[in-house]
Amino acid sequence: MKKIYLDHNATTPLDPRVLEAMLPYYKDIFGNASSVHEFGRQARKAIDEARVKVARLLGAKDPDEIVFTSSGTESDNFAIKGAAHSLKSKGAHIITSSIEHHAVLNTCKFLEKVGFQVTYAPVDKYGVVDIEAIKKAVTEKTILITIMFANNEVGTIEPISEIAAFARQKGILFHTDAVQALGKVPIDAARLGADLISVSAHKLYGPKGTGALYIRKGVKLTPLLHGGHHEKNRRASTENVAGIVGFGKAAELAVANMKQETRDIEELRRTLEKGITTGIKCAFLNGHSTNRLCNTANISFEYLEGEGIILSLDMEGIAVSTGSACTSGSLEPSHVLTAMGIDPVKTQGSIRFSLGKDNTREDIDYVLKVLPPIIERLRKMSPLYHE
Repeated sequence: MKKIYLDHNATTPLDPRVLEAMLPYYKDIFGNASSVHEFGRQARKAIDEARVKVARLLGAKDPDEIVFTSSGTESDNFAIKGAAHSLKSKGAHIITSSIEHHAVLNTCKFLEKVGFQVTYAPVDKYGVVDIEAIKKAVTEKTILITIMFANNEVGTIEPISEIAAFARQKGILFHTDAVQALGKVPIDAARLGADLISVSAHKLYGPKGTGALYIRKGVKLTPLLHGGHHEKNRRASTENVAGIVGFGKAAELAVANMKQETRDIEELRRTLEKGITTGIKCAFLNGHSTNRLCNTANISFEYLEGEGIILSLDMEGIAVSTGSACTSGSLEPSHVLTAMGIDPVKTQGSIRFSLGKDNTREDIDYVLKVLPPIIERLRKMSPLYHE
């Protein structure tokens, strides 16, 4: 059976060139990067080289602004909790949006339990955060604004530059979760003006278990982990050398190939969307039609449950999702689509197609061949659907 993977926002396959770069650090170059002997120095050199590559992809002025972590989730926790505890003497108010990844939302909810106040800014029907609501929410106690760069479920890209400029003007720290944007959208940390940027390797064909946090020079965070003096006293724990090397290689490849890859992927995505919305009745695109990630198409099929569509496509060898992988299996409707004001009937039948660099036109043609009869069959069984 033909196998087609269209769930790249959940994770991406490891690029063979990334794996090749990592392998020596699992066997021959195995030293602890904190050791002063040759084995340790080899590992340290590899980490330093990877840090330069990730910094280049992020547009960081100084490679030391990159701190390696275990994941995007850890980076979000480090940024938000680190800023909150570091600045608590100045205030205890944080502003975020209602459509953030759960790594941000649940971190904010935790901080609410320990005395912080959090404002959740609304979004419009396209998933664009309300900047005026953010501005109105600011008080003299506001210490942090955290808004994602691009939404992982619908792909909408947020007006990050404008929000960062406003935060800088008000003297408020600004953090953006750019996990889903990295490798798909050019990011220039220096020009963007963000103080903190969370990223992850496995979203751009790198290894799982490796992330990074950009910390603008001069920004002080309370460490999330306490232990040794790793990462210049900012993140205790022996470094995952192989994973970091893999992240560096993935970043290097993204710098070289992102422009062409994103163009090719966007063309395939448009073909997929057009085929679905013109060939299947009551199928609607969620999110912004143009200002979004090149690879993401979130489509609602009215009168159906998304799980049924996913399972039917899986039987045909096609992998898709209903939204964030972190909420897979949940019976709750998507918090993103709910915040956008999408009708509950459409929300329940939403499917996220997220394409990658190895997808082909043949893959898309196959999806457009097998999907319509699946939808037709499921609708015939649906008590909600009437011709």
